[in-house]
Amino acid sequence: MFKMCGICGWIAFKGPLDEGILEKMRDSLIHRGPDDRGDVILFSKNKWEIGLAHRRLSIIDLSSLGRQPMANEDNTIYLVYNGEIYNFIDLREELIKRGHRFRSKTDSEVIIHSYEEWGEECFKKFNGMFAIALWDGRKDTLILARDRMGKKPLYYFECPQGFLFASELKALLLHPYIKKEINPEGLVKYLLYDYLLPPHSIIKGVKKLKPSQILKLEPSGEIKTYFFWDIPSPEKLEISDEEIEKKIIELLLKATERRLISDVPLGVFLSGGIDSSSIVAMMAEILPPKEIKTFSIGFEEKSFDESPYSDLIAKKFGTDHYSEKFTIKKAIETLPEVLQFLDEPFADPSILPTYMLSKITRKRVTVALGGDGGDELFAGYPTFQAMRLSLIYEKIPSFLRKGIIENAVKALPVSTKDMSFDFKAKQFIKGIPYPPPVRNQIWLSGFSPDEIRECLEDEILKEVDLEAPFSEIEEMGKGLPLMDRMIYIYKRTYLAEDILMKVDRASMAVSLEVRAPYLDKDFVEFVSRLPFDKKMKGLKMKYILKRALKKYLPKEIIYRRKKGFGIPVAEWLKRELKEDLIKTLSNTPYIKKNYIRKIIDEHMSGKVDHRKKLWPLFIFGKWVERWLV
Repeated sequence: MFKMCGICGWIAFKGPLDEGILEKMRDSLIHRGPDDRGDVILFSKNKWEIGLAHRRLSIIDLSSLGRQPMANEDNTIYLVYNGEIYNFIDLREELIKRGHRFRSKTDSEVIIHSYEEWGEECFKKFNGMFAIALWDGRKDTLILARDRMGKKPLYYFECPQGFLFASELKALLLHPYIKKEINPEGLVKYLLYDYLLPPHSIIKGVKKLKPSQILKLEPSGEIKTYFFWDIPSPEKLEISDEEIEKKIIELLLKATERRLISDVPLGVFLSGGIDSSSIVAMMAEILPPKEIKTFSIGFEEKSFDESPYSDLIAKKFGTDHYSEKFTIKKAIETLPEVLQFLDEPFADPSILPTYMLSKITRKRVTVALGGDGGDELFAGYPTFQAMRLSLIYEKIPSFLRKGIIENAVKALPVSTKDMSFDFKAKQFIKGIPYPPPVRNQIWLSGFSPDEIRECLEDEILKEVDLEAPFSEIEEMGKGLPLMDRMIYIYKRTYLAEDILMKVDRASMAVSLEVRAPYLDKDFVEFVSRLPFDKKMKGLKMKYILKRALKKYLPKEIIYRRKKGFGIPVAEWLKRELKEDLIKTLSNTPYIKKNYIRKIIDEHMSGKVDHRKKLWPLFIFGKWVERWLV
């Protein structure tokens, strides 16, 4: 049974476990699983009380046989799980040959028997997306695991009284163990990245499991973590470009086919970009066009609008197509709804149209496929071009760079259009002083470490180390060539904790499941092993993917300019959101009010485009109002 769900658990080391609190935690996740619920209370040999709880959104095998928590035959192992194991049928057949007996046709039961057969090595065998919690009563051990690429989230908290875990932070915030106190390091990381990079969360003491990480809670109360997988490094391949292209299509087609298994209606998010369009093309190889439902969002502001491209793909493949315009009026209506489910600050404004897209999709289907992962796998962002250009730019004499070029860039008139020249140029020179692996992050986010010192109150700054603000990035991909390292960092940061987090929260808020064929284990491993010059040749992004898709997609899609799923935040902050922005930030704690007044005045006057600072601060202020006050 495939299912998108919400899971949570409580291990009480001392004193009784309050089942009412566990039920409140469980039911705060009802949007992740409106179809069913379940919980169980267990006792360990060392007198811990263990509570496991589950909310279920049913996709396959809609019977009650897959209800969770689920146990093995002798009730020594219990499972709560959120996700899908796409290769569960093959694993089930192998386990039957090894003597295991099954009571259901669910992937949940396959996880339990896989753990019985292979122990913690079982996670290496799963091709899917998952957040898994297993209680092993034989060893009095709790095991948590998150999937390879980070599609499914998992939070946890430890203290002398016990241990908690949940799919979302909001469930943990209902527990009396946790005090609603800001984590200073979490706030700083949020401003540096626009999202919370694991293990950090915004609440003191709460942590997030990293992609492909396992956590073990031992009988002694000790916590151990390790990784069961890592993204493969590029290799020298003795195959031609034609063979690579053939393999890409073969694996993408197979990955798409795996994700079409469903007992409920399914569709596809269609932006009109090469990634989502390729998923439609793969689906059209498997299904009749009339069975493919496509869903798109357009914008009134032309520099942000991709709807002509999505319309082109829908027409080419004859899909059942649904499209809506995302206006400022709908944005203002949508924002309060997003803030209700966004239980930690998240500064990617495209979560608003993603949520609206999820809503219109959920009216007609329960499952949607999307193109997430293509840009990170194939170097599809302009920042990859910028990195190569920055290495050339560094060789220009300093007096020319700083005395002429950078002064000229700073003097460029401000435009609020999507990815305008002045915006890109100013972000480019802002990142140059930083080491290349960090430079990319400066380009992506609004705040540098020095700007954070200007922004935050001393009570926050005294608890963090801004001398090593990007310590996580500086450890990632060490030993890889720069461009390969950059693509590795993208997969482990922006993809996992921005793109996938955004889609998970926005879709699960309306009980919609989203599947990503590009993140299939076999596909990721093959593409990750390709040399970088197959992904980006010179300044040509997605080189080998575009070649592979030439016979499937129109040239207007293959060679169109890269456009993100952005919204005109800069203009909205000046007009429709101005009053709310000023009111919210004037009451937001931890932020210096003179700094706020300065950047608001500069933005409103058109002197500086501060969208990349004001939006994260605005969202943080709104989060404080909703979740802390």
